[in-house]
Amino acid sequence: MSWLVALPALDGREYVYRVHAPADALRADLFWAAFHCHDDGPHPRAFDRFDAALIWRAGAEGNGPIDLTVHQY
Repeated sequence: MSWLVALPALDGREYVYRVHAPADALRADLFWAAFHCHDDGPHPRAFDRFDAALIWRAGAEGNGPIDLTVHQY
């Protein structure tokens, strides 16, 4: 199963990462997987506050369609 984790960064953008984990994965583990992936990359520093991240399942998997509208400012 895949999860999407959106991390706000210091440049004002939001970076979204796909994390492969089981359905019962802890939200904190999903956050840290995405955060370390972001931190190892060339992008500006992301906020390391768990409360600032948005975490949701990728795909519909029986829950109906999910709106994943991307907003870029």
